[in-house]
Amino acid sequence: MAENHITRREFMKFVGVGTAALVGATTGLEQVAQAAEKGATDAFKKMAHRPPFRPISPSDQDKLVLPKGFRQDLIAAWGDDIGNGEKFGYNCDLTVYFPINGSSKHGLLWVNHEYIGTGALFMYDADTPEAEKHAIEQYNVGGSVIEIKLSDGKWRLVKGSRYARRITANTMMELTGPARGDAVVGGVHKVKGTFANCSGGRTLWDTVLTCEENFEEDAKRWGRNDTHYGWVVEVDPFDPSSTPQKHTALGRFSHENAAMTLSKDGRLVVYMGDDSNDQYFYKYVSKKKYQPSRGKDNRYLLSEGTLYVANLADGKWMPLDLEQSPALKAKFKTQGEVLVHTRDAAKLVGATPLDRPEDVEINPRDGSVYLALTNNTNHGNFHGQILRLIEDGDDAAAKRFVFEVFAVGGRQSGFSCPDNLLFDKQGNLWVCTDISSGKMNKDNTYELFKNNGLFFIATQGRQAGEAFQFASGPREAEMTGPDFTPDQRTLFIAVQHPGEETKDPKNPTSHWPYGDIPRPAVVAIRGF
Repeated sequence: MAENHITRREFMKFVGVGTAALVGATTGLEQVAQAAEKGATDAFKKMAHRPPFRPISPSDQDKLVLPKGFRQDLIAAWGDDIGNGEKFGYNCDLTVYFPINGSSKHGLLWVNHEYIGTGALFMYDADTPEAEKHAIEQYNVGGSVIEIKLSDGKWRLVKGSRYARRITANTMMELTGPARGDAVVGGVHKVKGTFANCSGGRTLWDTVLTCEENFEEDAKRWGRNDTHYGWVVEVDPFDPSSTPQKHTALGRFSHENAAMTLSKDGRLVVYMGDDSNDQYFYKYVSKKKYQPSRGKDNRYLLSEGTLYVANLADGKWMPLDLEQSPALKAKFKTQGEVLVHTRDAAKLVGATPLDRPEDVEINPRDGSVYLALTNNTNHGNFHGQILRLIEDGDDAAAKRFVFEVFAVGGRQSGFSCPDNLLFDKQGNLWVCTDISSGKMNKDNTYELFKNNGLFFIATQGRQAGEAFQFASGPREAEMTGPDFTPDQRTLFIAVQHPGEETKDPKNPTSHWPYGDIPRPAVVAIRGF
């Protein structure tokens, strides 16, 4: 080890006395990228894998804490007017920025709205009729399309935008793929609404994939057919009149996100995690090849292909297909049934149960796949880890793979319970944490970490695998769905469920962001 190398543990000692020995001069991600492209010296290239900020210490304050030199613009909070008579929904999660005319200063932002939870305390009185309660809840989940612009040094929501749109639990949607029209979904081609929208991803043709996660409770409470939920839903943010599509070929389970890439022969590949204890890691491979010239017509590739599940013990992708997996025929009659009951099918073919497989992302530098395993206290795994998977021949459509543990949460690393992931263009990993609000700052296991945070972890260089804290969220909140603008000068973050442990609406446990009741909100962070 080089003599001037400083570990994270040593750095945290220095932070306590205000020393910034580790970081040196701050350098923006975009500056690093430009310099590298122009053939900068080896010494400067190494800066691409060092944190472009001065790391902060954990915080238990009721605010979004950032490093010195960074600014935050509140774009939209629950209940804000987004245009066209629509209001911003509750518990925002995934954010995906879509440039308008290639701009990093003007674009559309898709935002997921996952669930209501204790937000019901602020939405209606206890004596509100049940049907009215349900209507309010159903409007506040799903997703929002908002138009945003950076002007006069600040990101703002564009009022009166023709793109402004809400997708809710009552928006009609088309089913695609093998389960469409199958008896297992009631023979229908259309279903009502989307909810439990956790993370998701961007398609190669600039639409969003929003993922339905923990849908069971609300489906039951609202009297919905639960086979209509638990899918990956595609929405076109640029076409307000478009009908969202639920792609059943990608399976039905508690979808965290959907990370899309191409195989060496040009087929579409989508990686997905199932966010529950002892559930599985999946990928979908399209039958036909992606054709850039077809634009949004490429969405048909998400209707016909093979869904695989990972067997980590053998390093194999197991097909969940009646024709390729004879073991499935003893239980399922149609491919639609296989996909509606994906978890059962995965177990039958010998998939490896994992500790809450959540977000999965693809390193743009080498194509390796990173999977966040948040935790599984039933297994004594309190702090989680991040796996790195390398496909055979570096081909996303390969049938075999190897994997390694890239990073482990805990006291030695300074982060706990990794959840949402994001790669920047240099291949550095940004990690949001998800410590349960009921244990945050209360349980001895987690009190060291204080509020949930956002961390930077280099995947190359001598500091690869070390975590440096970039942000700390408000009380009882979780920072989710990070996304950069193309120039990497702005990072969008959704701050979900601040004050989640509130029991009395007159005495909330958080007052973020407006100083009254807690409101989930989306923030633009500048200063890179």
